[in-house]
Amino acid sequence: MSAPIRVLLVDDHAVMRAGFRMILESAGDVAVVGEASNGVEAVVAASTLRPDVICMDVQMPDMDGLEATRRIVADAGVDAAVVVVTTFDRDDYLFDALAAGASGFLLKNAGPEELISAVRVAAAGDALLAPEVTRRVIARFAAVPAHRQAEGPRAPAQGPGASGQVPGAPAQAPGAPGQGPGASAHVSHGQAQGPGAPAPRPVAEPVEARAALELTDREAEVLRLVSQAMSNAEIAQRLYIGEATVKTHVSNVLQKLGARDRVAAVVYAHRHGLA
Repeated sequence: MSAPIRVLLVDDHAVMRAGFRMILESAGDVAVVGEASNGVEAVVAASTLRPDVICMDVQMPDMDGLEATRRIVADAGVDAAVVVVTTFDRDDYLFDALAAGASGFLLKNAGPEELISAVRVAAAGDALLAPEVTRRVIARFAAVPAHRQAEGPRAPAQGPGASGQVPGAPAQAPGAPGQGPGASAHVSHGQAQGPGAPAPRPVAEPVEARAALELTDREAEVLRLVSQAMSNAEIAQRLYIGEATVKTHVSNVLQKLGARDRVAAVVYAHRHGLA
């Protein structure tokens, strides 16, 4: 029998934590190893208890769930998937949660089976985003002009959801127009074009273009299916391969794209015509 999924519950309402504990421990394959009532406690508990999954509230005293998620994800000693669980179905919460490094987003009005399924999916390393949520992410981040990624460091945006950066996606090489499969055409203003025009100066191939070209046919196929919000198990069934093989392909895709997680890979795929 495999070890149970270790879960840390983070919410400033004790009754909510008690309800989640009761639901999760009824699953049989889940063990709640700890609770925290704010972000500060969550960061400490994540480091000491080493959970597999953290169910994280957003609005809490002392430190909110988004900041706690950032710190937990940045801690190399913690290997936990963070699922943000909130009462509010707001785009700014969704985008900020994903940008902070959360693996998924769940509303508190979800049913017991949805909560249990969310924990299992997150523990398996799959993206916990329903297709409609994925579309919202794509609409938000894929709309960012490609040249925005070529800009240098800038002051962080203020306010919820203010950042337009694709979460976890690699930055494009400075000054280099998109190249490779699915990249959008780009013509610099004032540059001569057409027959007889001086040959443009060679430019370094963008990091993103090189990454896309390095994907094998199978990895590109897996990326397309991930972009359809399919789980590893569903992809394995579709391609008639083992789930462990799918995990290897997904891991290779993330590494080659420089993407932090599946969500960033999905955004990349849609921006570059690979979905």
